[in-house]
Amino acid sequence: MTPHLHANSHLDVHPDVARALGTGRPVVALESTIISHGMPYPQNVATARRVEAEVRASGAVPATIAVIDGRLKAGLTDAQIETLGQGGRDIAKVSRRDLPFIVAAGRSGATTVAATMIVAAHAGIAVFATGGIGGVHRGAAQSFDVSADLQELARTSVAVVCAGAKAILDLRLTLEYLETHGVPVIGHGTDVLPAFYTRDSEFKVDQRLDSAAEIARVMHAKWQLGLAGGLVVANPIPPAFAMPRERIDAAIAQALREAQAQGVSGKESTPFLLARVSELTGGDSLAANIELVLNNARLAAAIAVEYAHQRAVQISETASLSRPEP
Repeated sequence: MTPHLHANSHLDVHPDVARALGTGRPVVALESTIISHGMPYPQNVATARRVEAEVRASGAVPATIAVIDGRLKAGLTDAQIETLGQGGRDIAKVSRRDLPFIVAAGRSGATTVAATMIVAAHAGIAVFATGGIGGVHRGAAQSFDVSADLQELARTSVAVVCAGAKAILDLRLTLEYLETHGVPVIGHGTDVLPAFYTRDSEFKVDQRLDSAAEIARVMHAKWQLGLAGGLVVANPIPPAFAMPRERIDAAIAQALREAQAQGVSGKESTPFLLARVSELTGGDSLAANIELVLNNARLAAAIAVEYAHQRAVQISETASLSRPEP
């Protein structure tokens, strides 16, 4: 019988990330779909570099995740980020189901929230910053279109810092799905779920926590209790960059009508809708998207710093307890 190879045999960890993980320093995972599919070149590459710089400035080490020539990468070089940005939508969009095909074929791919969580977990990274998570699509009662991000949150132990779920989704059903699968939804400084471009919605989060330290303590407690799976940390877009809900709702409604008319569905839905909303808002939604990602990177780094500190304290206490009495 052929033994299973661990995913780490397909994983390359960037030297900076490996050093940080080896010494217990904070690391923040970043996705790459936003580079190839989330916005146009060269804004995508500039944004990716700004997000990495924001993580560093906030005291953590960034690990942008992708698949390059069949290898899982936790941490990219500047040249690799440039390649993903220039390739745009010609670069494969990779979720959980796609990983084995892309790896086996030696291809490159930009990782979604789900695939980024998988690679982050294999690398030992506990905190991940993104724009917004996927969720239950509008009309899912007929289409059964539910993002793999939600199932990944139920099974993979990584905290995902986001500006809520993307506003193009059915937010009520997305929260119902997360509740069913035991995924905590934490509002950072908010009692209600932010809706990506806007700071609020009509839906409450499970728990409001106002500091990175509180969030890190909940992460630590959850996993110490053996409760596998992720957490959603919903972080509202800064007020200066939030968009009027009426304007965004109108643009989303039009984009959804166009997607239906053109037969756009499945994994192509989200890139199509986000690009169309950006066009309908004269680029304002793209500017908001960039700012909310930067904001999430700052919070994720702060959480990673606190989580690393708590891990260090635990290791120290365990070591002192295991020492023999003099």
